[in-house]
Amino acid sequence: MAGQSSAVTSRTGNNPFLRGVAALSTLAGWCSAAMIVAAVAITCQMIFVRFVLNQSTVWQTEAVVYLAIGATLVGLPYVQRLRGHVNVDLIPLALSKTARYYMYLLTMTLSILIVAIVLFYGYEHWHLAYERNWKSDTIWAVRLWIPYLSIPVGFGLFLLQLIADLVAVLLKIDAPFGLEDV
Repeated sequence: MAGQSSAVTSRTGNNPFLRGVAALSTLAGWCSAAMIVAAVAITCQMIFVRFVLNQSTVWQTEAVVYLAIGATLVGLPYVQRLRGHVNVDLIPLALSKTARYYMYLLTMTLSILIVAIVLFYGYEHWHLAYERNWKSDTIWAVRLWIPYLSIPVGFGLFLLQLIADLVAVLLKIDAPFGLEDV
């Protein structure tokens, strides 16, 4: 098992943009947690209805799946703010301060570009589902734009947090990869 990372939560300083993005990311984290709690409660209700009352479940499984996926996507910016995504800091730790800075700029620029592309197509997919009034092929027939909304919201907030992380390093408020020089 790996040891504890030397990275710390992203810093905001007194920068209003960074503090605002941090607040949005924290709110997204709370919403994500609420979705997980709701999914667990619905699962418990589903088990009770199915095995104790011996009744069928119509909407529960679908709701739990949508909530779990939504929680994952909406939770992206909060996990990024906490630097909780899987990362391998072997190379950044081995680099000099200057090389680490440029590696950070490259990786963040590529990350921002990729997330922006996913956001664009995610928004397009959500809008298509909304515009064409797509519904799931189940008895519940949920309007799919509702669960699909987690794609542009989650990736939009994730993109905002990535940009804030990059700005914090460019303004020397935070260290690249959250790694302080030792």
